[in-house]
Amino acid sequence: MIDRKNQHIIFAFFMALLMSCLMSFVISLFNVGFVNNILTIWLKAWGFSFVVAFPAVVVVSPVVRKLVSLVIIAREALTHERNYRY
Repeated sequence: MIDRKNQHIIFAFFMALLMSCLMSFVISLFNVGFVNNILTIWLKAWGFSFVVAFPAVVVVSPVVRKLVSLVIIAREALTHERNYRY
């Protein structure tokens, strides 16, 4: 198995794989519809989108985690403040 210290890379890999699969399929259908070679069109789009998505997730996920932690802390502080007043 893979060491836990590489968890962020494994997370990024699977997140990019699944999201690029879904989004490239939806966008391919939106752009060309159900044509005879939709599978070929989609697989090309998926390959390209995964190459872009994987490094993007690796770079962006720490920023997103930080934003989420700020929102959660702010929400907890707000809830605590409301409970304290009443």
